Amino acid sequence: MLCWGLTPPNTDPIHPHRPYPQTLPNTTETSFPEINLIMFAKRSLGQNFLTNPAIARTIAGAATLTKSDVVLEIGPGKGILTRELVKRAGRVVAIEKDDALYEGLHSIFADDSARGALTLYHADALKIEPRELGLQSGAFKIVANIPYNITGALIRHFLSNNIQPSTMVLLVQKEVAERILARDGKESILSLSVKAYGTPSIKGIVKAGSFTPAPKVDSAILVVDHISRNHFVNAAHEARFFKYVKAGFAQKRKTLLRNFANANLTSDTVLADLPKEVRAEDVTPSQWIELARH
Repeated sequence: MLCWGLTPPNTDPIHPHRPYPQTLPNTTETSFPEINLIMFAKRSLGQNFLTNPAIARTIAGAATLTKSDVVLEIGPGKGILTRELVKRAGRVVAIEKDDALYEGLHSIFADDSARGALTLYHADALKIEPRELGLQSGAFKIVANIPYNITGALIRHFLSNNIQPSTMVLLVQKEVAERILARDGKESILSLSVKAYGTPSIKGIVKAGSFTPAPKVDSAILVVDHISRNHFVNAAHEARFFKYVKAGFAQKRKTLLRNFANANLTSDTVLADLPKEVRAEDVTPSQWIELARH
């Protein structure tokens, strides 16, 4: 697997200077039948069920869906977000790993499945390939409330895939979303991995009380737009980017020069335009892309 997401060419994504996103209200509505699916969350699957349809509408709205869109939902759970996606998109493909939830969703969305608006897969999203779901690169969007414990793995799985989504809208831990944006100017393997392929932004903060069971932390609606491989000249450039990033962050407190030397990378030419004392976290995404050209 590789790493990820940049801004459009000739722009530096380190400091987006966007106002901090609003915190969404956590009032709970119960007008949707799917909320009443009796299920207890399984810690082993990282389940926290969204209970507020208003937030589900906000998440779906962040994807700017039309009837020409195909959406992949990962972990539909009790279906509160699925309902909004089916209303707005042309077709929804949903992957559910939990046996009982999968059966419940089949019953709740039987009519939508029958008319071809929804296709349910009983599978592990980390072990299934987009091509197995009939998806085409750049021709689908991922919209999901994903389990906290596999956030990084899921983002990596789909951004580095040969069949990429055009956009990802994910409900993730607030801290993780902030780390991806690197608002403090300090990059990480995660933030660079996202920015190598797309442009991340936060569309709203969701309080812990909007879920059951309530997690210990708040969440954020993370959007990754403009997903592509346009920042890479070829596959070798892409692979070299991730090799360099991994080596650069091997020992965070050491300089990039030292970490490259420890990894036996030919750093003289690669680092010629950077300060000798620079650390990996202070190198911008566009600089990493340029380093990997050599």
